[in-house]
Amino acid sequence: MDEQQRKTILKETFNTVSEGYDGKALRFFPKSAKYFVSILDLKGDEQVLDVATGTGHAALALSSFLPQGRITGIDFAAGMLDQARKKAATMNVRNVDFLERDMQDLGFATTQFDVAICAFGIFFVEDMDTQLAHIAAMVKPRGKVAICNFQENYFHPLKDLMVKRLANYGVQPPPQTWKRIATEAGCKKLFEKAGLRDIRVERKNVGYFLDNELEWWDVIWNAGFRRMVSQLQPSDQKQFQREHLQEVASLAKKRQKTGYGWMWAYCSLSALNLNASGIVQTSSLINIFRTS
Repeated sequence: MDEQQRKTILKETFNTVSEGYDGKALRFFPKSAKYFVSILDLKGDEQVLDVATGTGHAALALSSFLPQGRITGIDFAAGMLDQARKKAATMNVRNVDFLERDMQDLGFATTQFDVAICAFGIFFVEDMDTQLAHIAAMVKPRGKVAICNFQENYFHPLKDLMVKRLANYGVQPPPQTWKRIATEAGCKKLFEKAGLRDIRVERKNVGYFLDNELEWWDVIWNAGFRRMVSQLQPSDQKQFQREHLQEVASLAKKRQKTGYGWMWAYCSLSALNLNASGIVQTSSLINIFRTS
């Protein structure tokens, strides 16, 4: 699959999931966005670029930090941007603009922004080195650049069960580009290649309990995992859903018998902060089981 085919599938996937992307099961994204923007140490008058803004979690979280500033959020999925604009209108946020653009060709003048961020998006591009350099080029000297990423064990063990079950149907996961930056060392190396300086790595845990296996299905069906499940025929999708949710429920039941309760989504947020040339941030999401 070439880059254009991959991009088309991604755009179709996120347009499809856009209406369910802000559901309860995926509340990790707004929760992590609030922490993400809080570490930027803004003065309040900055011009900020939010790359791969999605439904605007980070951009909208930033709005209250910038009473004299402005945020420009870009995404190539029109459906996600529609949701972002609706939320901005509901919240009466007036210092955010949402534009439909491709992050590989941002189309802005270089050094136009004080800050650029990319939350859970840079790993969708195979050549992350070039992508980060492109984002950094939009930022003024002494500005900041920040990204979020998953750690390698995110959504463990549920994601592993899902991938294994899908393999039985002949569905393989997409290129695991994100694994390059799934560690602090990998993130630091990415930013060093982009010429950014003063790198700091930190972790922040942001988690919540899922009520049942159906909430886990909401995570699968209303976010990026959808592109894997969508490769199945409708009849196979139903069978896969039934089989997978049965094994997830069985796992939860087994854990309950040994003194554990239902699963929760747990986020260990690793942040790479670059002041001087930029800020960088990395994050992760895993699943564990709650002690009762």
